[in-house]
Amino acid sequence: MNARTFTLAMMAGGALLVAAPIWSGYAPRFIWNASASVPIGLYSVEPATGIAVTDFAIVMPPDELAAFLAERGYLPKGVPLIKRVFALGGETVCREGRIIIAYGGRYAVAREHDSRGRPLPIWQGCRKLHHGEVFLMNWDAPDSFDGRYFGPLPVTTIVGRAVPVWTADDTDPAADDVSAQPATSGP
Repeated sequence: MNARTFTLAMMAGGALLVAAPIWSGYAPRFIWNASASVPIGLYSVEPATGIAVTDFAIVMPPDELAAFLAERGYLPKGVPLIKRVFALGGETVCREGRIIIAYGGRYAVAREHDSRGRPLPIWQGCRKLHHGEVFLMNWDAPDSFDGRYFGPLPVTTIVGRAVPVWTADDTDPAADDVSAQPATSGP
């Protein structure tokens, strides 16, 4: 088994461990994240109430997005994502070319192709998020498949809040620099 297959298997296994209790009605207290799009480590699972900008959200992707993720081999259907909340209803998020802009600044650059050279989805223009919409983007993870490709999602896709307990991260010092994070006083 090569490193990529092992990593994908670990990510899928970890995600299934998160999803199984959700499917069974049991709410897990802790989850392990093996994906590099958020810091790898142990998270406590909190209710989805009171989600705020910069929170880590546990998200069940809508059917169309879930099908795309499964087709590309990114994540099996029925498995949740962990993504950062970048913007909530009332905020405007733009994609101009490959640049994601909000809060008066540039926050991320979208890639044109995934690691296998396949084209990634593109949306363009500005979207003022409606009440009940969320824009998920891990601004400190340039390879994250997130809102820079799929745009805003209904806030109802968030099934929990992931709170870091222990992470093996701190690979990007900018992640701790509040000037590089979206405004939390937003909407």
